[in-house]
Amino acid sequence: MPPKVAIVVPTRRRPSYLDVALATIAAQAVERSAEVLVIDDGPDPRTRAVAERHGARYVAHERSLGLNAARNTAIAATDAALLAFVDDDVAVRPGWLAALVGAADSLPEEVGVLTGPIAPRVEGRRFRACGREGGPITWLDEGPRDTDCEHAWGANMAIRRSALDRVGPFDATHELYGDEQEWQARWKAAGGRIRYIAAAALDHRRAGDDARLRSLCGAARARGRASRRQDIAKGTAPTVGSELRTLAGCALHGPRYRCLMGPVMTWHTLGRLEEALRPGSPPPATPGLDDFLSGRSGNALGRRAALLDARDRWLDARDVLGGRRRRLRRVAAQTPRRRVLALTIARPEIENRVDALREELGRSRHDVEHVVAPATSAGKFQRLNELLAGRDPQSVDWLLVVDDDVDLPRRFLDAFLAVAERHGLRIAQPAHRRRSHAAWEVTRRVPGCTLRETTFVEIGPVTAFRQDTLATLLPFPDVRMGWGLDAHWSALARERGWPIGVVDATPVGHLLRPAAATYPRDRAIAEARTFLAGRPYVTRDEVRTLAVHR
Repeated sequence: MPPKVAIVVPTRRRPSYLDVALATIAAQAVERSAEVLVIDDGPDPRTRAVAERHGARYVAHERSLGLNAARNTAIAATDAALLAFVDDDVAVRPGWLAALVGAADSLPEEVGVLTGPIAPRVEGRRFRACGREGGPITWLDEGPRDTDCEHAWGANMAIRRSALDRVGPFDATHELYGDEQEWQARWKAAGGRIRYIAAAALDHRRAGDDARLRSLCGAARARGRASRRQDIAKGTAPTVGSELRTLAGCALHGPRYRCLMGPVMTWHTLGRLEEALRPGSPPPATPGLDDFLSGRSGNALGRRAALLDARDRWLDARDVLGGRRRRLRRVAAQTPRRRVLALTIARPEIENRVDALREELGRSRHDVEHVVAPATSAGKFQRLNELLAGRDPQSVDWLLVVDDDVDLPRRFLDAFLAVAERHGLRIAQPAHRRRSHAAWEVTRRVPGCTLRETTFVEIGPVTAFRQDTLATLLPFPDVRMGWGLDAHWSALARERGWPIGVVDATPVGHLLRPAAATYPRDRAIAEARTFLAGRPYVTRDEVRTLAVHR
């Protein structure tokens, strides 16, 4: 007989948070004969040990697929009539599960979603709040009585199996923050209701470094960016002027009320403003025709370039003052020496960075062979195949393809490979600096990040391939410009379970000339369409960040 209720805890490499969550859940689960499912979005032995110690069933993805994919995995893994989803950083209060089960038993089927109070809890640090605002992390308080409500946050969200059968699973392509709202919009459009159950309460925790004000502000900024994107999608985004007025009010709130919610709300609004000032969303893609393109030029020019350059300098200074550079050097020094083959196709007749590239790659502690060859009438990838002809792919640990117009940071290769290997990437690229010609927003550096696992990695200006990918990817297809090749590589990585990503810790500059400056753009697009016809590839709508590593 299937369990009446399953408690689902999606998680990813946060065993200490998970330990607290399961400790508060386990007794209530036993009392109600509930199944507890831990869905690990990428296998981790410490997470598995915590789950098994608390009697939970452990299910792991082979690689990170995202929060909604983890929820869908749970839906498929249990036959329970009610699925109670919680985050891994909660502590449920006594009576939480009983309140949800009791409500599900007494309410009609049209009430397909149940939620309850979410109280923010900052542990180990003093967080003085005036009480006029909510909390520094996700919270919900609809009062002391049960009532219908507009939404249920994923930290405390129970869903009937019948509701899932009616409107389908979660959208696994949706980004973190607001990931559950798209599903709830479908449910409400189908006539479904969401009910707030006052007795189904839990605490949403922040502990250790996550409880520091700087960490809380950084998370608020990310939520702000996501909330602005959601408002844009719904057509309800306020003007930039309105966002600026909100920013002023938030900045004054802290000193006026001696409240730490002031800086948290300020960073939330800064995130919204940052999103508002980004270039507009790309036009809708035509499936099978231009859905492999970003839809943006990505060129950093004029006044905007100057502002982006100032921001890069500030981020560089923050990395130095915060000790990130020092930590990277330490990690790089501990990485085993690797054999690296670096290939650059140069155009000596126009300005390039070849001499600087030679010098920088020569500083590496790894065994680097840097081959620089002049461009010929052959295309870039045809020329790369000529350079690789007769070489044994097993003779190198990494293949690095470097354009001749890229600026590398000092001690680039040691730090780049150390971070990529530490996180098991098979194909990797360094992030672009904020002031860099980069068409894909996902490739620009993210402040405070070391690395992001993504669904997409570009063909340039710098791309690294681990040895165990070369048998699949070499020789490169017989294309000249190579547009669309990265979309195909990314699809192959997805099929094979290869982690790929962007290393934010080593941002490069691509400023000398924009993409397609030395060849016709329309020919590159036409070549890509021909190449991708009949081949799998990652579309524009599928390009996203899967996991962030600080």
